[in-house]
Amino acid sequence: MVEISKEMFEIVNKPGRVGVLGTADKAGQPNAAYFGSLSLTEDGTVLLGLGNNRSLANLKENPLAVLFCVTESPVTFGTAGCRLYLKAKDIQEEGGLYDTIRGAIAKHAGEEAAKTIVAAVAFEVTETRGLIDFQG
Repeated sequence: MVEISKEMFEIVNKPGRVGVLGTADKAGQPNAAYFGSLSLTEDGTVLLGLGNNRSLANLKENPLAVLFCVTESPVTFGTAGCRLYLKAKDIQEEGGLYDTIRGAIAKHAGEEAAKTIVAAVAFEVTETRGLIDFQG
């Protein structure tokens, strides 16, 4: 299991933070999308509700993704943020995880937003990096 700092937990779970998920299909065609419905649990799992979109299609073909999170925008060299490299370990279109995530979205964003959710994804974190890393 990858060590995730307290600061990274706070960044990912901060209300109003900006989260962008990068995915690619099996041919390597990339996609990036903004998400507000993500969370990082205490056991280091990233949870996300998805609509019927490119991100979901890509994850079904290629489980690897990267999450770019910043605490505010506009982004400067002083903005707190992180990058989490992910691997989808569970994609549910029904069941416990799906019901939990859809319910949380309904509570925070409303029932109309929750109706757009067709899948819940649980990711394991495979690597963490700061927002700015000049080490490569």
